[in-house]
This record gives sequence, structure tokens and C-alpha cells, in this order.
Amino acid sequence: MTSTNLTRQEAAERSRLLSVHNYDIALDLNMGDEFFSSTTLVKFTVLEAGDTFIDLRAARVDEVELDNQSIIESALTLKESGYDETPGIALNGLTPGEHSLRVVATIPYSRTGEGLHRMVDPADNEVYLYTQFETADAKRMFACFDQPDLKATYDLTINTPKGWKVISNAEQTVSVQNSEHDTHTSRIDYPLSTYLVAVCAGNYHEVRDSWSGELTHHPETPADQPTELTVPLGLYCRRSLAKDLDAERLFTETKQGFDWYHRNFGVSYPFGKYDQIFVPEFNAGAMENAGAVTIRDEYVFASKATRYRYERRADTILHELAHMWFGDLVTMKWWDDLWLNESFATWSAAISQAEETEYDTAWVTFANVEKSWAYQQDQLPSTHPVFSDGYDIETVDQNFDGITYAKGASVLKQLQAYVGREEFLAGVRRHFANHSWGNATFEDLLGALELASGRDLSDWANQWLKTTGINTLGASFEVEGGKYTSFAVTQTGAEPGDGELRTHRIAVGLYKLVDGSVNRYARVEIDCSGASTSVEEIVGLDEADFVLVNDDDLTYALLDLDERSREFVIENIDKFSDPMPRTLAWSAAWEMTRAGQMKARDFISLVARGASSETEIAVLERILMQTTSAVKNYADPTWAAETGNDIVANAFLDGARTAEADSDAQLAFIQALAKVTLNDAAASFFTDILSGRVPGLTVDSDLRWWALTALIAAGRIDSPEDAIAEELSRDNSSASHLASLRARAAINDADSKAAVYKEVTAIGNSLSNLELRHKIEGLTFTGSSDFLQSYNNQYFEILDSIWANFSGEMAQQIILGLFPSWNISSEGLERADYFLDGDHVPGVKRIVAESRDRVARALRNRSVDAS
Repeated sequence: MTSTNLTRQEAAERSRLLSVHNYDIALDLNMGDEFFSSTTLVKFTVLEAGDTFIDLRAARVDEVELDNQSIIESALTLKESGYDETPGIALNGLTPGEHSLRVVATIPYSRTGEGLHRMVDPADNEVYLYTQFETADAKRMFACFDQPDLKATYDLTINTPKGWKVISNAEQTVSVQNSEHDTHTSRIDYPLSTYLVAVCAGNYHEVRDSWSGELTHHPETPADQPTELTVPLGLYCRRSLAKDLDAERLFTETKQGFDWYHRNFGVSYPFGKYDQIFVPEFNAGAMENAGAVTIRDEYVFASKATRYRYERRADTILHELAHMWFGDLVTMKWWDDLWLNESFATWSAAISQAEETEYDTAWVTFANVEKSWAYQQDQLPSTHPVFSDGYDIETVDQNFDGITYAKGASVLKQLQAYVGREEFLAGVRRHFANHSWGNATFEDLLGALELASGRDLSDWANQWLKTTGINTLGASFEVEGGKYTSFAVTQTGAEPGDGELRTHRIAVGLYKLVDGSVNRYARVEIDCSGASTSVEEIVGLDEADFVLVNDDDLTYALLDLDERSREFVIENIDKFSDPMPRTLAWSAAWEMTRAGQMKARDFISLVARGASSETEIAVLERILMQTTSAVKNYADPTWAAETGNDIVANAFLDGARTAEADSDAQLAFIQALAKVTLNDAAASFFTDILSGRVPGLTVDSDLRWWALTALIAAGRIDSPEDAIAEELSRDNSSASHLASLRARAAINDADSKAAVYKEVTAIGNSLSNLELRHKIEGLTFTGSSDFLQSYNNQYFEILDSIWANFSGEMAQQIILGLFPSWNISSEGLERADYFLDGDHVPGVKRIVAESRDRVARALRNRSVDAS
């Protein structure tokens, strides 16, 4: 039995053996700052005689009673330190019929963002708790059958310190237990998977509102669905962030999501109330707990944030709201279908954002951000089909990646274009109606889409969901007298993979420069398949200055720009009037740089020339980040040191100085400048920021920390510790605490780096998940490379110990964050290869293999740039 790393086979066997009815969970949160008490009474039915186990991760198990009889001696496996949680709690000799199991345990609070996480706010010493259970960490709070297809109802009784709030999936009733403690009770009376249960507790700040609207009834809408409904809404955050919680804007965007989903999904919001809790030290962006969504509280902007960050927050809000239908109401049977949950929510967020909110260019952001993530992930040696093999929980945990989210969403966007928007939505509505409150598979959704569209989609599914890699699309044409005499779309086989050619629904756009502006004058939408697809509609049209295959970004593919189009983009990227073709041109240039088809220095020059004219802040932030990567990783090091670093620093500095004062663009350029190698002019600029000598610029705490960290890393601060202490005296918030850790770790000398490296890799260190993240960011900050070379061998020596002794989340942070990416050399690749040839757990080898591939790409591209 592998309770801590449940396999698909074990889950299927357990699901065949029993069904679960209800969990009665009692928590006592008054036991101090290390542990809490958990008592679980679970009622279930055994369908046939057999043995199984229930999951629990705990410091100590005090009682185990099956049908009121103690079975603790036979149920527990013990090791020297006590309860061995690896096999869980054995339930042997079960007989058919109804049973009850009572488990009493003492469980540690988490500081890793997994299970029941506890944080003390340094601003006011208030304590905040929240849960994070996906993929399978509900067992860190209560004994449970921790798999998605064993849904149940829940009763919660939670004892807390006086005055605390408890936010969970259902409304709370509070009774006073005594003068110091309160008791909170609630009932989740609908079937819910364990990973979607939520508990947040503490002195949270609260704001209330409600959404009222109509459900549009479609032919697929069940007869029992209402027409009008009202949903209570809540927002929560730490008290120290209350002044920065922009509740009106958050409620507006949430209501816009409710409007769009109720107009298109055909089934009403199912969970009564809808709370969004901004919680501290959160690993992901957010989590779709039914009716109680948890969101990282970095999304409560205490300092100035660009419009792009607001857009990404709105995207997160709409993503989690979509999960209420796809994931919570209809849940995957096993984690093989994780992509369905995440891809559908990603697609839903983009389309609802574009059509319902102020962020009407959301598909432009999607093309530049999500697609870039997917393209990079899909070219790694760990690439996997969208429909992935979730053999066990550790495998699943590593599949929360760019393929599961972004490629999957791109494929769904392609499918919507392929079958038609209304047909696609009709299939989705039928899926919701057929499987509400239950579990479903991709085959179930595919059947609903086939019925709605009248198309056999099995071949489409095989092409797009069960293969790996990316096709490249291009244009092949002949021109006479300024007009096309032939035109075809070309396609290369998917790489990496087996070279499959796929069916793509695409648009081909033709663009011309007229009166200083580049605009489209012709568009043809087609299905292309095979190595070449003729486009007769273009024959006879005037020759374009720029040919865009995959106009409007309908499909998932790389673009091979023809020579004329490539040269045109380099000279005129700032003249596109529509942001979508412009961002696709930026994307094509970056992917060509990554592929070694464009020199890094040429991409850097392109950005230096065109970035200040970019109107989409999301695109601007992305291309600045790509430029930083290009000069650091892909440019010839000699050229970078002599010329490239100055070009980048000067371009970013010029962008910061010429942008409108206090604009999003100015902030984007300044934040990007803080992460590159500073020259004298850039260092003087950051010194002026700290001294308040940049006219018109609002200098808040976040900007001061970035300026100080950049100067510390550049060796421009005489006494870093004193400067850090001074900044902390200005602002003692948790954000400043974390920024101070990054700034201190960014001190570029051998002793400082040694101390930080030792701390973050020390078994049993006391760092929280965000403290670890910020220390690693500082450790590997700009200018650290020379001081980290001494750890190139040590890194590989400690990997197995890191994986064995840290939680999954923390181990992945350390292994990925400390990979010697600074050692771009054949010797570095040889060290990685030697490790990969050894006998190590798959999770570690995957991270190392992915990181090694990035270094190999960098080494190749440096050679290209130097040629």
C-alpha cells in the first residue's frame, strides 16, 4: 500500500471495493503553534469483502475504531519515530455492508503550503490558517479516502481561539464554547471530492456582496434548473492588507464571470455561496475549493501594479469560477483527466475575460503568455500528451505544467474553431447536465461534443490529445506581377515526438504597410492537413508585405515566417495597428531565437527598437523578460560582457525614462531593469529612485526593494545589512519581510552565498515555502554566477536526500531553483548526464532532465550567436 503516493490502480481497487457517504470532522485549533487535533468519523459501505486502507498523514494516531471496536494495533504500521504514514491505516477483513471508522490524530501545521498551513503575519502577529489539498493532501488534515472519485458529504466542527472566523465550503454557525474559545459548525450537504474541501481560519478581514442574475436556458439545460438566482459573495484577506483590498473591482470581475457562465453553461452555480479568500504563503495562483476559493494574497496589491497584473488576477478569478462547473460539479474520475479541469478553466477564463470584462485583448495575452509556456514545455524531454498518464500522485503533481494548462487550453480553442462555437458550448452544457455531482472522463465529454457537433472527433482526439510535440506552419507561394499565382500552407511533423501531421483550423492573414500603419487586407479561414494544403482563395490577390499563417491564433503551432515577412517584422514590428498580429510576430521571433534560427543579439536589437512602442502591457512585460533571458542564456558571453549587457540595460533605462511618468510601461521597464546587469547609468537611476529623485515616479515599498536588491547584487551598496534594516523599518509587512530575504541572499560574495545555499538545503530547516522561494531568488540573482560555480558537483550529491526529506512542493522548489543553470558548458551537461544515468526516483530525474535540456539549448544558441 502506498497511501502517501497513491497509484491509479490502488485508487481503482479502493473505488471498486467501497463507497463513501459522510465525513464528520472535528478540529481543535487551540493546541499551540505546532499541532492541531483531528477527529474523523467516516461512514462508508463495503461492496464486497476485502482489505483496503484509509489515508492519513499525522505526527501521532491516538485512536482507530472500526464499528466502535478498537483496531489500532492491527491498523497502524510503526517505525522508530512512531506512526508510519506511508502505508496509511490498514482496514483488513472488511465485510459487505455499512461501516463507520473513527480516527483521532495529532497533526502538525504546515509551513509548505500543503495541508493545513499556518502563518503568523509579521505586521501584527495575527495568525492565519488555510488548507490546500490538491492533489492529495486532505489526508494532512483528516483521515480520508483521498481520491477524486470517492465523493462524500461532510460535517465540520472546528474549535478556534475567540473571535476567529472560519470560512469553509458551507456557511458557518458559531457558538461560544467558553470565554476563550469559539466553536464553528457547518454541513457540506452535497457530494464533494476530498481535495475540494477547504478550511480557512483566523481574524480575516471580510467584505460582503451578492450577485443576482439569470440562467439562460438552452436545449441541454435540465428542467429543474432555475431561471433567476442570487449568490452571496464574500472576500477575505489578512487584516494588514485590508486597506489595499480593492473589493469593488474584485466583485465586479467576479460578477462578470457569473454573467458569462450563466449565459453559456446551461446549469446554475451549484454551491450556494461563493467566497474568495486571499491567503498568505500560497504556492499556486489559486485553488478551486467549492464555494471557498483560496487565492494567493500577492494579488492584493499593496504597491503599484501594472494593468497586466490586474489582468492576470482577473484571469485567475475567472479560471477558478469556471472550475465550479468543470472540476467541482463534474469531477474527473482520476488524475489522468487533470488536463480537462485545468485546460477548460484556462479556456473559459480567456474567453469570458475577452467578452465580458475590460480586458478585451485577453486572447492577445493568451497568445503571448500561455502559448509561450506551452511551447517551451512541449519541447522538453519530459513532454507528454495532453491526455497524460497519471500513474501515481507524484507523477500527477509534476503534470501541473504548461501542457496540462496552456497546450490543453490551446487545443480546446482549436476544437472550438473546428466544430463551431455554439456546437462546442452545446456539448459542454450536455456534459454538465449528464454528470452533475458525479465523476466523468474525457470520453464522456468527447461523446457530448460529437453529439452536439455531428462530427466524429475520435481522429481529432488522437491527433491532438494523445501525441506530443509541436507542428510548424509556414507559407509556400509564387508571385508574378505583384500577385499570388500559387499559395499553400506547409506543415512539418510534430517535434519532439513521432512527427505527426495534424488537422489544423487556421486563418491566413495578409498584411500591408500603408501610410505608416500595418493592417490586414485579406483573411482566409481553412482546415489544413498533411504536409501542404493549397489555399486557392489567395491566388490572384496582391502580394503581402507580411504573411501570417495562424492569424487570430486559432491553432497550436510554431510559425516559420518566409524571408520577406521575417525582414518586414524586424523593420516594422512597431507599426502593426492590431495587437494580435503584432504579438504573434513577437512570439514567432522569440521562438525562432529559442530554436537558434535568429541570433540572440538580433532579438535583443529588435526589442530595443520596438519595445517602447508596444501598447499591450502584457506583451511588453513578456518581451522584456525574454530579452533578459536572451542576453543571459543565449547570447555569446564575450559579446554580452562587452556589448550586450549595456544594450539591454540602456534599452530598459531609456524605456523607463521616456515612458509616461508613473505609467505601467515605466514600471515594467524599471522592474525589468532591476533584473539585468547594471551599468553606471542604470545604477545611478536606482540610486535616484531610493533618494526620491525621479520626477513623477511613485516610489512605493515594492519598487524600493527592487532598486535596493539590484544595487546590492551589483555591489553598489556599501553596507547591505544596514540598508536592508532601514527598509524594514519603513515597512514591516510580510511582503517586505520576504523582499528582505531576497535582498540579503542577493549579496554577491562567497561567504553570503555559502550561508544561503547551506540554509536552503539543510534538512529540517524552518523556512516556509515563500521564504524558501525568495531566498533562492536572491541566491541566484543577477551577478551570482561566479560565486555559485563551486556548487556544481554538490548539487547532484544532495538531490536524493532533498527529495526524501522535504515535502513534494519544497523539494521541487529546491531541485529546480538550485540546478546549476549558471554553468552553461559541456562539463555541466556531462554532470547532469552522469546523474541521469543513475538509479534515482522519477520525480528528481524529470526536473534534472528538463533543466539539463534548457542548458543544452543555451549552449547551442550561444554558438549560433557567436557565429
